[in-house]
Amino acid sequence: MHADLAAKLIDPPTLTRLTDLADLDPKLVVEDFTEPRAAAVLRDTEVIVSSWGCPPLTAEVLAEAPRLRAVVHAAGSVKHHITEACWQRGLQVTSAAWANALPVAEYTVALILLAGKQLLRIRDDYRRRRAPHDWQGAYAQAGNHRRTVGIVGASRIGRRVLDLLRPHDLDILLYDPYVPPAEARALGARAVGLDELCAASDVVSVHAPELPETRHLIDADRLALMHTGATLINTSRGSLVDQDALTEELTAGRLDAVLDVTVPEVLPPDSPLYDLPNVLLTPHIAGSLGNELHRMAAAAADELERYATGRPFAHPVSRAEWHRSA
Repeated sequence: MHADLAAKLIDPPTLTRLTDLADLDPKLVVEDFTEPRAAAVLRDTEVIVSSWGCPPLTAEVLAEAPRLRAVVHAAGSVKHHITEACWQRGLQVTSAAWANALPVAEYTVALILLAGKQLLRIRDDYRRRRAPHDWQGAYAQAGNHRRTVGIVGASRIGRRVLDLLRPHDLDILLYDPYVPPAEARALGARAVGLDELCAASDVVSVHAPELPETRHLIDADRLALMHTGATLINTSRGSLVDQDALTEELTAGRLDAVLDVTVPEVLPPDSPLYDLPNVLLTPHIAGSLGNELHRMAAAAADELERYATGRPFAHPVSRAEWHRSA
């Protein structure tokens, strides 16, 4: 993982657990498998505890790690470092994606509800007026009662968002080509096509994986289907939205947006998205941040304990899941 991440990720109680469970040097954090100290320990390594910044486990790396049997990932997606060679080797892989999904879903639900209250517009209106005003009259269409929310993708995060939205008086639509209507109903939503979802929703929240077929899933035509004043929330990947088309809609003031991911990350300094009043732009922080990192490390320790005691991982990553995950 990134050299400076370990101290932020692993709190003292979890570090104690890890060192009790395994022969582990807490001072050895590897960013490059070709560096001499990495090569020296790879020969005897049975389990790699990885996180953000782990280099790819290529066939060449695996050849230097003949005893490697498992990778315990203390973060979300494993697509950046788990390679086809890992599956050919028969490695066991587990991820704390479930733990990282929790703060993303919490962030999303908070912003869905604030979007319904038209927070950005009211904030700027209040800042501009600085005087008494008929807010009920001016924002008669604001609020979350029977608001329609469209969820794009019943991913791990999408399902958690659906679960957290259950207590609220919202009408929930779901687009996911792999989820039949009965399953959508069980999740608390109505299955619809993506065009219908975009046209009917007051808030559209994107939770699909980044795959070739999902690039620009929300394109110019689907943005045009969204009604004036609707909000697009993207906490998935920037490539899922046609950012140029979205920027045009936002610059015109027709839509609002909450964007935690963009293309590129970080946006160039002259991007209008930084300054538009109808855009809430955050630097990919919806996932684990600050003390939320400790949840992922604790999840990794739980999985290492299961491995050490001969039990299967609670959250394994399969080869099929690896192909279609974010």
